[in-house]
Amino acid sequence: MKHTLLIHCKDEIGLIHNISNVLLLNKLNIVQNSEFVDNVNKQFFFRSEIKGDLSEKVILSNLKNVLPDNADISLIKERKKRIVVLGTKEHHCLGDLLLRDNYDTMNAEIQCVICNHPDLGELVNKFNIPFHSISAKDLDREVHESLVIEKLESYDFDFIVLAKYMRILTPSFVERYAGRIVNIHHSFLPAFIGANPYRQAFKRGVKIIGATAHFVTNDLDEGPIIKQDVININHTYSAKAMAKAGKDVERTVLSDALDLVFEDRVLINGNKTIIF
Repeated sequence: MKHTLLIHCKDEIGLIHNISNVLLLNKLNIVQNSEFVDNVNKQFFFRSEIKGDLSEKVILSNLKNVLPDNADISLIKERKKRIVVLGTKEHHCLGDLLLRDNYDTMNAEIQCVICNHPDLGELVNKFNIPFHSISAKDLDREVHESLVIEKLESYDFDFIVLAKYMRILTPSFVERYAGRIVNIHHSFLPAFIGANPYRQAFKRGVKIIGATAHFVTNDLDEGPIIKQDVININHTYSAKAMAKAGKDVERTVLSDALDLVFEDRVLINGNKTIIF
């Protein structure tokens, strides 16, 4: 059985030796190791792929005994992640996720799709995935979100993917699923935060446009960045043409970011990410 071991703790001498020794004593094979030290904040980050029969309780206990106090340790059994996708009316990111789920090209399975408009229901139904339309019309954000949460909690899932879900989430929603919500923003953050970034970019006469996949926090479009990319444009592009060209970048950036997340290669370090 394969597991991924993730560790975040205060940096000190001998950490890799101590971790490796625990794995050796438990007769586990190390397939791959990666580590990073944040020298500014004296923080240690570690990822290891291990194989062998193990007791999770024993391994975690052994590691806690040789690591600094309050070390964050995760031992994750190899399996596909379970995700719920939130959308609105735009199909390009959702469509890509549906195809990847259908052809088994991502390390995740879509449990359901929830949208605040019914427009994408026909598309989702073609893939035999549950679709729920929960209208936000004439509802306060908190009331609408309570309906969304009620539906979410009827599924077992690891992550929420915002596939062009163009609604600002309340602090209580973000806190409830902290570190588990991934968003795709149609801008190369931190430029052009918020609504209508292509219109903002057009007014500034930019020569590149991009997309950013990030974890969601209560600071709008300022959560830890997972993946970014850009394409070149020129003065002939209108805001509408920018938006059309940007869809390809949004789709690929979200896809690449989710691959990293689903393979347990992303650790959050404050408002940054460590990507192994």
